[in-house]
Amino acid sequence: MSFGDGPDGLLTNKDVSEKSHNQPRLFYGWYIIAALFFATFLSIGARQGFGVFVKTWEEDWAVSTAAISFAAAIGTLVNGFSQPVFGWLTDKFGGRPVLLASFFVTGLATAGVATISSVLGLMVLYGFIISFSSGGIGFQTTGVIVARWFEKKRGVAMAVLVSGGSVGGLVFVPFLSYLLIEVGWQLAWIITGLIALLIGIPLLLIVVKSKPDDIGLTIDGVDPNSEEGLHGSADAVGPKFVDKWFDALSSRPIWQLSFGYFVCGITTTSIGVHFVRWANSEDITTGTAALAFGLLSGINAAGVLVVGMLSDRFQRKNLLGGVYLLRGLAFLTLIFLPGDIALWAFAVIGGMSWLATVPLTASLTADVYGVRNLGMLFGLANMSHAFGGALAVFLFGWAFTNWGSYNVPFVVGAFTLLAAGVVCLSISEKTNSVRFNRISQSNELDSGSVNAGAS
Repeated sequence: MSFGDGPDGLLTNKDVSEKSHNQPRLFYGWYIIAALFFATFLSIGARQGFGVFVKTWEEDWAVSTAAISFAAAIGTLVNGFSQPVFGWLTDKFGGRPVLLASFFVTGLATAGVATISSVLGLMVLYGFIISFSSGGIGFQTTGVIVARWFEKKRGVAMAVLVSGGSVGGLVFVPFLSYLLIEVGWQLAWIITGLIALLIGIPLLLIVVKSKPDDIGLTIDGVDPNSEEGLHGSADAVGPKFVDKWFDALSSRPIWQLSFGYFVCGITTTSIGVHFVRWANSEDITTGTAALAFGLLSGINAAGVLVVGMLSDRFQRKNLLGGVYLLRGLAFLTLIFLPGDIALWAFAVIGGMSWLATVPLTASLTADVYGVRNLGMLFGLANMSHAFGGALAVFLFGWAFTNWGSYNVPFVVGAFTLLAAGVVCLSISEKTNSVRFNRISQSNELDSGSVNAGAS
């Protein structure tokens, strides 16, 4: 029984009101994370499932792996060009309208893939329309929304968002493989498009807001009248914070991060398209390969969350460099181990590193340059990711068509990952990040614009 100031010690309305007011509530930003998690789950899961259909299309359309790889490479390239465009739109108009419009067009076009009957049709619908529109569902949009809602737990929040992609791979790749076997590839694409339109759009429309002050809240849910709210993160900037996105291009960190992300694109996009085809060449069934990729994604979902939590406590660049080196080890297993063993070894080792680069890169970009131009800057990093992916998707397919093996591309992937690890470890995070080097807003205004020079 509860006691208060009312008659007989019972709780009064005032007591109930005060108790309710003082009881902590879940910050609304986490509801947004949940909605964006679903968007990422569907978007990345569907794109990673592309490789499931490669062999079927080869047989149905009488084309080579290289031909379908070329269509996929065009799509990756187009998606890359769309990233800074949608990043700029997000910075200017907010993430919510960009996300909704992109999701709607992508959902319609995804269902429309069922109508194509040639590589040319795949190139037009998937390579151009879907690949461009899905750029607005990318992390340069969703990541900006997250960065504007969270600062203190930004690493964890980004990790939860990105884990949606891992769970998408875990669930959607085997799901698409099942649909391919049971109902055919056309109906598989229709079902995916309908999920986006009938579930994704209403969820995003109801839940997602571009920034906290759209509904009268503050970043991290901090009380604006508290000491932290009055003199918190809003009063501090970092030594590399920029008012214009292109000022960041004169500093070293953006290029170091973009190089790492270029290599990330080489090694993730190529596997997304060619992993199942490689497994088939090793006499492993499509279903088994899809299950292995699902395992990779499941392990990665846990790995991303662990990395996110660690990144809020330690330097993000050390974790980022370690992730690239670990992925390089995973690529070596595909070269030196027998097919059946390599399949599962890659799934386990690669799973520890697969999408962990995304929250680290996005959070580090926000820490160094601020959130004002984060959409454009992370869009540029995503563009480098897409360029690396497009190049690798085509060259991996060309190598397999001409040499009958993926060994040379896998060796190249391992060496580029070693280089990416070294470059990211060399980032001067303690010098450039607002987490370690804060400047008061008032001092910054007195001293002029933030220096974005190289260091």
